[in-house]
Amino acid sequence: MSAITLLHNATVLDVQAGTLLSQRRVVIRDGLIERLEPMQAEAPEARVAEVVEFDLKGLTLLPGLIDAHVHVLAWTANLRELTNASPHYNALQAAQIMHEMLLRGFTTVRDAAGADFGLKRAVEEGLLAGPRLYICGRALSQTGGHADSRAAGEKIVETVSTPVAFGTVVDGVPEVRRAAREEIRRGADHLKLMLGGGIASPTDRLTNDQFSREEILAAVEEAEMADLYVMAHTYTARAVNRALECGVRSLEHCNLIDEHSVELFLKHQAWMVPTLVTYQALAQEGVSAGLPKEVEHKIYLVLDKGLAALEMASRAGVNLAYGTDLLGAMHRRQLEEFTLRAQVQPNLEVIRAATLYAARLLRAEGRLGVVAPGAHADLIAVEGNPLDDIRVLVQPERYLKLVMKGGRVYHWAKGPHLMG
Repeated sequence: MSAITLLHNATVLDVQAGTLLSQRRVVIRDGLIERLEPMQAEAPEARVAEVVEFDLKGLTLLPGLIDAHVHVLAWTANLRELTNASPHYNALQAAQIMHEMLLRGFTTVRDAAGADFGLKRAVEEGLLAGPRLYICGRALSQTGGHADSRAAGEKIVETVSTPVAFGTVVDGVPEVRRAAREEIRRGADHLKLMLGGGIASPTDRLTNDQFSREEILAAVEEAEMADLYVMAHTYTARAVNRALECGVRSLEHCNLIDEHSVELFLKHQAWMVPTLVTYQALAQEGVSAGLPKEVEHKIYLVLDKGLAALEMASRAGVNLAYGTDLLGAMHRRQLEEFTLRAQVQPNLEVIRAATLYAARLLRAEGRLGVVAPGAHADLIAVEGNPLDDIRVLVQPERYLKLVMKGGRVYHWAKGPHLMG
């Protein structure tokens, strides 16, 4: 007989409708939500199966959170250290980072370069406790691009961890196609292109465009043939607009977009994934967390622009998902993105970006991001109402009482749970 878990007396946040459903029982079987029902309904009897019961009285139940832009391998902001470290050490650091993400309420994350099929398998098999992991493997970068970690005086950087590094350098359409096919072969859920300069990269300017249109189109075609999609690192309007015109589906950061960018997002029904918290964190503690001092000045080119870009996109109805892009010790600030976005968006829209909308981006609509029959039992419960006060999501040590993924409880802070 399969085990049944009952969550009693829950106030369920229906993220799609934007309403609270009080006095609900959630019935969970085999890791899935079987049904939601009023507390007056007759509960399954213990003789039918093993029944484990939790009383959620006084708590708000909502879908597990989804972070659509993380780097689970990034235990330092100096990405060169990852290449020089043992892959075993990197994996153990990633396990700790993912465990902490889960305990913040993130039950799914999309990795934006670095994580591979081995980490994904370890999560799926329960070897480590972490969120569901969507991977791209290595990001594709042109020579001198955002994932080219070589300094100006270096010709080759080849170390023990290079095969699972953040990026691979490719030039020209044939190399792009081969690299894309290699990441697909290795189990990628999406492909990642570096289409502009970045903060952590040593030799590019942040305003650079990277890869030709032909190279971008080749990667998009390879992804589409494999029923996948392309996400891209972009800051400037020019880089974003080129990517959208070439069929890139998920645009990351986008701090410097313009009105034409918004028009193209809407035309192509593409997704924007702002990562506001990482710039605030980098400005405040990036160098102490390992960011090379010589690239620190790049932070200030985008630091104050992201919120305005988010507000412009949100007002126009662009598809938006929650992302953070944090590195090293700054991972602990993963929930602060809620506070930043709530400055220009209603709380409900920020919550949807980390649940309902992010699930759509991952093409997991109905399975993730909702509290509904047939969905994975990926759930969190908090004290208070996040529609009224976003802080109940931002301070897990005070408000987060339940974390469940796939029907398994990883955190329960409301006393004994077995009721019968």
